[in-house]
Amino acid sequence: MTDTITEKAAHGVLLSEPAAGKVKSLLEQEGRDDLRLRVAVQPGGCSGLIYQLYFDERVLDGDAVVEFEGVGLIVDKMSVPYLDGATIDFEDTIQKQGFTIDNPNAEGSCACGDSFH
Repeated sequence: MTDTITEKAAHGVLLSEPAAGKVKSLLEQEGRDDLRLRVAVQPGGCSGLIYQLYFDERVLDGDAVVEFEGVGLIVDKMSVPYLDGATIDFEDTIQKQGFTIDNPNAEGSCACGDSFH
């Protein structure tokens, strides 16, 4: 987890500077400037809920959108309560590379780490 976090979001989700930088890099590689990063919570997984993290060109009714260093982060209205206070980070180490979500609302997770309750 990085110590450098950008401003607090209206929807309660933070995007770290490394995560925002990685998103920008991925969008530049794709040649797209019309996409935002969407994070959502969906039913599924062995603990009941799973995270969805993907690029989306749509903004739906009730979505909360906040900019972090030029990256739009969307959270749908149903996911906001589950994600309030969560931080999305990007790790790039010899052991692990990818986005991580540190969510204080998760009471527990499964052994695989992909779902929570």
